[in-house]
Parts: sequence; C-alpha cells; structure tokens
Amino acid sequence: MKDSINDFVGRPGWDAYFMRMAELVSTRSTCLRRRVGAVLVRERRILATGYNGAPQGLRHCAELGCLREELGIPSGERHELCRGIHAEQNAIIQAAIFGVSTRGSVLYCTTKPCIICTKMLINAGVERFVVSELYNDDLADSFMKEAGIIVDFIPREEYWSNEV
Repeated sequence: MKDSINDFVGRPGWDAYFMRMAELVSTRSTCLRRRVGAVLVRERRILATGYNGAPQGLRHCAELGCLREELGIPSGERHELCRGIHAEQNAIIQAAIFGVSTRGSVLYCTTKPCIICTKMLINAGVERFVVSELYNDDLADSFMKEAGIIVDFIPREEYWSNEV
C-alpha cells in the first residue's frame, strides 16, 4: 500500500497537469498555422481557458483560409492582420465574462506569449508563465523581465514524462 497519494507512479506534478490541460485546450483551435491553448490557474484551481481562433460567431480560418499565409506574413509580425484571437486573450476574456479575477494567477500556455498578450497578462495580474514552446519576441521578453514575471519553460516531452 502507498504511504501517500503523491507516491502513486504516473501521477503528474501540478505544472505537468496544467500543461497537459493547456495542450488539450489547444485542440479546439481553428488556426491553420499554430494551435495554442492557455489555462489560467490560481491556487491550483482553473480560472479560465482559451484557445486561438476567430471571434465568436465569425467564420474560422479553417473555412476561409489563412489571410496571413496568403499575404506571406512571417510569424510574429503584423498581428492585426489575422482573424484569430490569441489563446491568452481568450482566457482573459472568459475570466472577465464570468467575473473571475486573474490577479495573482499563473498562465499555462503551449506557446510563450507575444508582446500584445504579455501586456494584457501583466495588466490582468498574472504573475508566472509556464510554457512549452518558445516564441521569439525580444520586446515581450523585456516586458516580462521588467514586470517581474517568472517564466518557466517545460518542453512537451518533459511534462508528459511525469518528471515535472
């Protein structure tokens, strides 16, 4: 018999648990370029989730095609030329719709936030980002550092191995 619940083999740690959930959330994405899932958590409780895709009630890129691809826009540039809302933005919006404060929360996200999302997350009071894919955005990195945001990188294979 096990001495404690934490001794069970295969039981993920909290970071792995919530990163797996972020990955599951990403499966709802309708973006043709990158599927992203986000989970906002405080005190080991899920506050809200979000995935990237077109605004509610509008047609998805899966139906219309990707404007960014058609225009040859590289990743990380001209965010305004996209039908989609980022996963982090959707998580913040969902929390707001249901009156849930995000102050003091942790973001679990399959991709590190861009500068636009970083600014929103700072203002939403998110204190820590846990991500599994890096995103090259020097300005976002500098804002995270200046705001004192803790950023932890956990590769996908690590959070599925139960070592986290």
